[in-house]
Amino acid sequence: MKPFTTHAGRVAALPRAHVDTDQIIPKQFLKRTGRTGFGECLFFDWRYLPDGTENPGFELNRPEARGATILVAGENFGCGSSREHAPWALGEYGFRAIIASSFADIFYNNCCQNGLLPVRLPEEKVRTLFALAAAGPLELTIDLRVNEVVGPGGFAASFDMDNYRRQMLLEGLDEIGATLRQEPRIAAYERRMEALGRL
Repeated sequence: MKPFTTHAGRVAALPRAHVDTDQIIPKQFLKRTGRTGFGECLFFDWRYLPDGTENPGFELNRPEARGATILVAGENFGCGSSREHAPWALGEYGFRAIIASSFADIFYNNCCQNGLLPVRLPEEKVRTLFALAAAGPLELTIDLRVNEVVGPGGFAASFDMDNYRRQMLLEGLDEIGATLRQEPRIAAYERRMEALGRL
């Protein structure tokens, strides 16, 4: 998993509240067994028209959103079912971070486990970002080392994140990677237990 320390990138604004995981990655695309191939299906029902062409009215299809690596979304982003495919699709599309005033808990955890930074900002700060994005192409810098988002016109906002998840993202670790770091201690414990006849 790629570590997240600081990231500067273009913003795609999605001013919609309660975007659920079935909109992020519709259920018909969940048959794949690997973690790849989901980026092209991200927001499928909104991104494409029935004939398969891009929907020009969808926020991510607008010229100013092309190449965006930061998504600014409405409250309760990622609600609905707990599918891990949602952060897979967002990450494969190119997003490194999502900013919203609130996230569904399971989605938030899944993002952290997959190297995608979920940033909670106060609602008024999110509204400011929506206004800045509506005025033209917007770029932000997110620094996880100091928990801060900065942008044009003096925009600055701090965010909170529990230290465990923050450290995991900074080091590019998921739960398996963190466990493997303890392999020498685990092996030593197993040797002790085996010597005592408990294994």
